[in-house]
Amino acid sequence: MSATLLALDDFRRAAEGLRGIALRTPLVPSDALGSRFGVPVYLKPEMLQRAGAFKFRGAYWFVSQLSAAERARGLVAPSSGNHGQAVALAAQLYGVPATIVMPTNAPVAKVEGAKRFGARVVLVGTTTAERMAKAVEIADGEGATLVPPYDHPRIIAGQGTVGLEIAEEMPDVGMVLVPVGGGGLSSGVATAVKLLAPNAKLIGVEPAGSPKLTQARAAGEPVVIPANPDGLADGLLAVKIGSLPFAHHREYLDDVVTVPDSALAGAMRFLLDRHKLVAEPSGAITVAALLEGIVTPVARTVCVLSGGNIEWGGLQRLLGNA
Repeated sequence: MSATLLALDDFRRAAEGLRGIALRTPLVPSDALGSRFGVPVYLKPEMLQRAGAFKFRGAYWFVSQLSAAERARGLVAPSSGNHGQAVALAAQLYGVPATIVMPTNAPVAKVEGAKRFGARVVLVGTTTAERMAKAVEIADGEGATLVPPYDHPRIIAGQGTVGLEIAEEMPDVGMVLVPVGGGGLSSGVATAVKLLAPNAKLIGVEPAGSPKLTQARAAGEPVVIPANPDGLADGLLAVKIGSLPFAHHREYLDDVVTVPDSALAGAMRFLLDRHKLVAEPSGAITVAALLEGIVTPVARTVCVLSGGNIEWGGLQRLLGNA
C-alpha cells in the first residue's frame, strides 16, 4: 500500500499549533559564504530553537495532538539526544512525566539537557534499534505514550515547518540543503518547500559513515545499514531511513550527498568564527557540504543548521585543531 503524503495544510496546521510556542527562526544571510561562492547563501539556525534543535517543533506538535489522558500517562521517547530533549521540554510544558531512552555514548550535553527539563533518562546500547526496543518496553510496561523520533506524519509536519518558514520568507529560494538522520526533518522540509517553491532544488546531506538514505535510494526502499556508533554527527546516525520519510523523499527530494566526518569540525569552526553560531556536528553538515565542494550553491541557497547541542568540552576537543 502506498503511503499517504502530507499536504500543505498539514504543515500550516502544525505551524499554527506551534505559534507562540516554538521559535520562528530567521534566515541569516551568510556574507562569508556569499563572497566565497558569488551567490547569496543563507543559514536557517535551528540551534536557536527551544531545546537547542529543530526537534522541538515535531515533538511539541505530536504531544499537543494527544488527548489529556494520553499525556497524563507519561511520555517515552527513544533518542540520540535532541529528540529526547525536545520531548522532555514538551512534557515539562504540559506538566507530565517523560522518560528518554538514549545511547550509552550520548553526548553529556544532551543527557543533561533532558534531565534539566525534568525527564528520567535511561541509557541503553548504541543503536536506534536498541533504543526503540527499550522505549517500547517501557511504554508497554508503564502505559506511557511513545513519541516517535521521525517516522510519523505529525512529527514530519512539525519538523517541516522549518521548510514552510523558508519558502514563505523566500518564495524564490533556489536550493535548500538539509541534514538527513531518520528522515523526519529532511522529508518535512523537502515537502513543504517543494509544495510552495516547486523550482527549488532540495538536497539531503548525510554522514559518509551512515549513508542510510543514499543506500535506500539505490535499493528503491529503506534498508538497514551497519551501525556507526563512533560517527561525529550523532544526531544523523540512524541505521535505516523511516518508511514514511522515504516516501516523501522519493517524491520531493532531488538528491542526497554524503560528507566525511573530517569536514565537520572545520564547518563548526567556520560557523563560530564567521557567524557566532554554535553548531553541533550534525548541525554543521550542510555548511560542510559547501565548504568541501560537495555541493555548489546557486542563488538563494539555504543551509538548514539543525542544532547546537554540544558542551564546552566537546567544542574544545573538536575545534582545538580545526
